[in-house]
Amino acid sequence: MGTLYQDPGWYTAKLPMPYVTIQACSREDLLDSAKQRWQLIRQTRPDLEPALALQKELLTRIIDLAATLAGGRIPKLSLPPKYLAAKLARGVPALTGEPMPLPVAVLTPTLLQLCDALANGGAGEAAIHIRDTVASGALEAGSLLTASLRRDQSALRTGAVHRGLSPDLMWLVAELAVGPFVHALQRMLFANLAPGDLQTALDTWNHGYCPACGSWPAVGEVVGGHRTLRCSFCACAWELTTYACIYCEESGEPFVTAAPDPERKDRRIEICATCGGYLKTIDVPELSPFPLLSITDIETTDLDVAAMEHGYGRPPLKDFTIKK
Repeated sequence: MGTLYQDPGWYTAKLPMPYVTIQACSREDLLDSAKQRWQLIRQTRPDLEPALALQKELLTRIIDLAATLAGGRIPKLSLPPKYLAAKLARGVPALTGEPMPLPVAVLTPTLLQLCDALANGGAGEAAIHIRDTVASGALEAGSLLTASLRRDQSALRTGAVHRGLSPDLMWLVAELAVGPFVHALQRMLFANLAPGDLQTALDTWNHGYCPACGSWPAVGEVVGGHRTLRCSFCACAWELTTYACIYCEESGEPFVTAAPDPERKDRRIEICATCGGYLKTIDVPELSPFPLLSITDIETTDLDVAAMEHGYGRPPLKDFTIKK
């Protein structure tokens, strides 16, 4: 696995503000930044060219959708700060169990375009089958997108198998299509908060799953010694006040950080022998804006491979039961 660290000194031990707000970027700035980052990756990882070409097609559509939603296509949520603060205090993500009307008519064209891009990028007939099933109405786009928004993998998988579709691919395309919407929702709830109960609840959130949607982080981005977890779904950013496994909270000897390449200690894997989970962490000059976090994820795929080759993996999404 490479160089091991029991307690990496580059992480700040106690952080003053676990929840982190990232400045929103314009469509043009996002595309320019993505282009620059892809170019740098190509210089060191030419083997990723096919994956980068596909990612460009996907991200362009996602950025366009995000720009459309930012133009006022997001429904307002009636979720009082004190109510959300109470949910977070119980360890329940803010959006869990809440009625959230999806702008299905806005999201569906992008859903179909993403299927086409995936088909052309290597998914072939499996992606075309999903596209045709949605376009024909045999699978309602609203049902598919809602299952993804609610993080209901069981319902989506059942629907996919029933229709002879690829469950993993259907989960991916739905997640990509609804991601800009849930990102906008979490910013609506969390960005630019005034001091109060909700801000305090976010500052004291010390769970490995996202305080907005409950998803696990795709990666940990480390800026200036601050290990910031980045949600794989809505790109929410938050810090933990402890150095431990994000899945089971193990902090003893079974939990270590490894640098697979001794020459690249800026690219690490947190591995836990107790639960078998892992998390990629990478030093970056600044946190990635939505949806460019996926670029950080793709350029560290070698870390995923290293972790999985040693038997580590990512656990299923957590199942939250709200207690009234």
